[in-house]
Amino acid sequence: MAAAPPTALPDLAPARRAAWLTDLPVLLVAVVWGASYLAAKDITTAQTVIAVLVLRFAIVLPVLVVAGWRNLRALSGAQWRGAGVLGLVLGAIFLLETYAVVHTSATNAGLIISLTMIFTPLAEAAVRKVWPPRAFLGAAGLSVAGVVLLTQSGGFTTPSGGDLLMLLAALARTVHVLAMARIKAVQRADALSLTTVQLGGAVAVFAVLAAAPGTGPAPWTVAAGFGPREWAGLVFLSVFCTLFAFFVQMWAVRRTSPSRVSLLLGTEPLWAATVGIAIGGERLGAVGLLGGALVLAGTMWGRRSVAG
Repeated sequence: MAAAPPTALPDLAPARRAAWLTDLPVLLVAVVWGASYLAAKDITTAQTVIAVLVLRFAIVLPVLVVAGWRNLRALSGAQWRGAGVLGLVLGAIFLLETYAVVHTSATNAGLIISLTMIFTPLAEAAVRKVWPPRAFLGAAGLSVAGVVLLTQSGGFTTPSGGDLLMLLAALARTVHVLAMARIKAVQRADALSLTTVQLGGAVAVFAVLAAAPGTGPAPWTVAAGFGPREWAGLVFLSVFCTLFAFFVQMWAVRRTSPSRVSLLLGTEPLWAATVGIAIGGERLGAVGLLGGALVLAGTMWGRRSVAG
C-alpha cells in the first residue's frame, strides 16, 4: 500500500512578517516615549505643566485639522462622541504623568508606569471574561522585575504624591488602550480624524485649566521665554511623542490585541534609561543592565504568548 503524500505545512512567514510590521511602529512609540522623560524634564517645571501641555498639543492640531478636514466632516455624531471620550482620557493621562514626573523621581516614575503591562491584560480579561495565558502573565512579571532592577541604580524612595499620580496614570493608560478597542463607533472611522478629535479634546481640557486662576503662567508667556533648546524639546514632544505615538496606537490596536500593544509600550522604561545614558550622561551598573535584558526578554516572550 502506497504511503499517503505528506501534508503540506502552512507557511507562517507572511503572518510573522505582518506581525512585525505591526509591532515595530508600536515599539518605536515606546522609544520616543522613553526619550520624552528627559525632554519633558528639560522644559517643564511645576508651575508650567499646563502651559507646556497646551503648547505641546496645540502645535500639531491645526495641521491635523487642515490635512483631515474632509474626513473630519464625514464623522458621525457617535464617532465624535467616542473620540471625545478618548480625548478626555488622554488629557487625564498627560496631566497625571507630567505632574508626576515633576513631583517624583525618574526611577519611581519608570517603575510605576510599567505596571500598565499588568493592569491591561487583567482588565482585558475581566471585560472578556477570559483569563490571559499564564505565559503572558509570566512574561509581564519578568518585564516588571526587569524594570525594578533597571531602576535600582537611583534607589526606590518613600512613595510620594507624585508616585500616586503616576499609579493613576498607569490606570488611565489601561483605560485608554481598552477604550480604543471597545468603542465600536471609533473602530469604523478614519484613524487620522479620530486622533485629531482626541488631541482637540485634550487641548480643550488644558486650555480650560490654563484659563483658571492659580494654575501658572499663560502658555504664550511660557512660549515667549523659550530658547532654541526648549523649542526643540517641545517640537519633539508634540510631533513624535504626541501625534505619531497616538496615531500608531489607534492604528495598531485594530490589528492586534490591547495586551500586546501594552506589553510593547511597556519597554518604555528601558528606552528612558538608554536615552538617559546616551544623552543625559546617566550610568547603569550591572544590576541595571540585567534589568534591561529582562525587560527585553519578557517583551519577546509576551509577544509570542499573545495571539496577534
